[in-house]
Amino acid sequence: MGRRNPNGYGSVTRLKGNRSKPWIVKVTQYDADGNGRQVPVGYAATEEEGNILLAKYNNNPWNIERNKITLADLYQQWAAVKKPKLGSSLQYALQASYKRCSKYYGMKYRNIKAYHMQDTIDNCVSSYSAQNSVKNLWSHLDKFAYEMDIIEKMYSQITTVTLSPSEKEARTPFSDEQIEALWKLQGQAWVNIMLLYMYTGFRLTELLGMKKDQVNMDELYFQNGVKSAAGRGRIVPIHSRIRPIVKELMEQPGEYLISENGKRVPQSRFYKLWKDTLPLIGIDPEDETKTPHAARHTVETRLDNEKANKKCIDLIMGHKSNDVGNRVYNHKTIEQLRETIELLK
Repeated sequence: MGRRNPNGYGSVTRLKGNRSKPWIVKVTQYDADGNGRQVPVGYAATEEEGNILLAKYNNNPWNIERNKITLADLYQQWAAVKKPKLGSSLQYALQASYKRCSKYYGMKYRNIKAYHMQDTIDNCVSSYSAQNSVKNLWSHLDKFAYEMDIIEKMYSQITTVTLSPSEKEARTPFSDEQIEALWKLQGQAWVNIMLLYMYTGFRLTELLGMKKDQVNMDELYFQNGVKSAAGRGRIVPIHSRIRPIVKELMEQPGEYLISENGKRVPQSRFYKLWKDTLPLIGIDPEDETKTPHAARHTVETRLDNEKANKKCIDLIMGHKSNDVGNRVYNHKTIEQLRETIELLK
């Protein structure tokens, strides 16, 4: 005859039929009136595993309703509570990473272990940044689940990114052929905005945050930049080829140079429009080497290929010059910067 558990401890009983986990673990829960009912804590493959699960529950009881929360449930709650507090670019990256975890959407979050997380990370075999972003998502979800007493251990802390940074995909610049393909489509969808990006060198946050009063149409230059002391308030001449585009944008309603319905375009919205436009020039929208930042990389690469003055490149890109003498004593005029930007054929 088996050992009898103390009153109120719970029970482990076998279910009928051929099941992979035939042992059900139950405990008694009481409502506000003191009425008790047996509710399942979980299921086990053997009686021994069931007793271990029951012992864990009695040692540190968890919220059984929360135990039923799936990955999809948890993500939706996290997206409502925590996600809005993150930067827009990080929000977009984590949202994209969540799609890579689709095979586990219906799995109870409490049952997700390190090897499940590692599986989603390893499936991003071609991209270091994608692997890192998925790992980052699991870390955010684990912390949220821990706060809600859904889990006692954060398995995301022992997952690893399998690709090294040296294997990270290069942000390959857009080719001359791809840029010319954009010019042939000038005026369609968001092609004009992509072209603007290809001839300025601004970061995405700088470009989307640029107000019309930062565009000097008389002297033909932008004055913007926010990330660093070297880039803040820098002057970038308006390339002759994009002047009609800039003029058209300046005539649209709203205080921002790039706007939609007169309002500033969020980064998440911009990323979507960017990906929708890439197929027009034969680029896979899932190609992670052709993100918006690749346009900035294109400007720097093309100027370097044209043997442009390094100091002028740094000033246009908002980089701090590595050479101290260049950084302190070499002052370039707007005309010299204009000559440099015009090297983008």
